[in-house]
Amino acid sequence: MTDPNIPVTEDELHAYVDNELPAERRGDVEAWLATHPDDAARVQSWRAMAETLHARYDGVLDEAVPKRLELERLVRQPRRWVYGAVAATLAAFIAGGGVGWIARGATAAPSTFQSFTLDALDAHRLYVVEVRHPVEVPGSERDHLQQWLTKRCGWDVRAPDLTGLKLVGGRLLPGPSGPASFLMYESTSGERFTVYTAKAKTEATQMRYAAQGSDGALFWADRGVAYVVSGGTDRTRLTQVAQAVYDQMEKNGG
Repeated sequence: MTDPNIPVTEDELHAYVDNELPAERRGDVEAWLATHPDDAARVQSWRAMAETLHARYDGVLDEAVPKRLELERLVRQPRRWVYGAVAATLAAFIAGGGVGWIARGATAAPSTFQSFTLDALDAHRLYVVEVRHPVEVPGSERDHLQQWLTKRCGWDVRAPDLTGLKLVGGRLLPGPSGPASFLMYESTSGERFTVYTAKAKTEATQMRYAAQGSDGALFWADRGVAYVVSGGTDRTRLTQVAQAVYDQMEKNGG
């Protein structure tokens, strides 16, 4: 038995949206929403967001596991070999060599571009579909998030302010040669962008674009740190977001 007078928690609201709430508590939650318009509005917005994300990304769930991610292959071969094996595949979806920002220094070595872009796109595709747990630290804790990632990653990690996009939050990920920071942003329509950064041997590169399936990414490196901004395949929109990130990184000194 449940007590309808017990206040409904945020976890219960999320479970209600996800159809994971115990049947005996569902009526209590619906009664609560009928008398708490603010919570009802939040539930409605979460449902709208979920529908948008499902419409955009559900196709990913039906895709076959990429050869490079098959367990037997990963166990059999070291990580460096895996990236070499997919070089030809990656070349097929690399489109263009930049968007007009020629940075100070040499162009990216193909292995750096490939490994960072593949890792960033994998993380993007994995987490943008999450409704309840897309990040470890929410955007409401921006200061803590930046301090935590800076300490763990070893460089000054800043979550840029992006016009029209809200910081969902971030998480710590393994990168090609150490820890990587991962930040997620979201528009009012539910469109999500991610910013992946990790240390790179390349000092400076021009920006390079890659697309894979329904996702696109822009890569560049500066001051020993590589950046990958991922989103949809609307290259104009993705470039706008990446340029905003780039400009703020330059303003803050990387």
